[in-house]
Amino acid sequence: MDIILLEKVENLGNIGDRVKVRSGYGRNFLLPKGKATLATPEKIALFEERRAELERKQAEELATAQGRADKIKGLSLRMAANAGPEGKLFGSLGTIDIAEACTAAGAMVERSEVRLPDGPLKTLGEHEVEIHVQSEVSVMIRVEVVSDGEAPMDIEAAAEAADAAAEEPAQDDTDTD
Repeated sequence: MDIILLEKVENLGNIGDRVKVRSGYGRNFLLPKGKATLATPEKIALFEERRAELERKQAEELATAQGRADKIKGLSLRMAANAGPEGKLFGSLGTIDIAEACTAAGAMVERSEVRLPDGPLKTLGEHEVEIHVQSEVSVMIRVEVVSDGEAPMDIEAAAEAADAAAEEPAQDDTDTD
């Protein structure tokens, strides 16, 4: 299927590029979403008339995306989750959880914009997460995953607490009347 791209499509081309794609990809994704049009002689002529308008529209969308990216860029999230003693989560934190946390922090982020190349977060600690705002704009944010239960006391702290309790003088409960 021969098509003309009406907007930049990742891994395919830029505005105005004439490309060949598989029929299903064009018919089921690119054409219904308005990202492309069939490359007929009439459509090619129509596109050339609208090229400046489409490029201006894409420049405006890029500026808007860059503004959102600047707002998201400084974001640092701290998310609590149930975890075992070895730092592994019971379950995981996925794109929905991260998008909701970003939105709660004041930066509107859609689930589809969160990129987790290694899959959902399954361990405690700091993780770098990519937010893909637009095809040309993406930012990295820091997500710190902490245990939501009480932090387990380490053995040394428990031993010190036991020693301190043993050193306190015992109180007599005898009544002297």
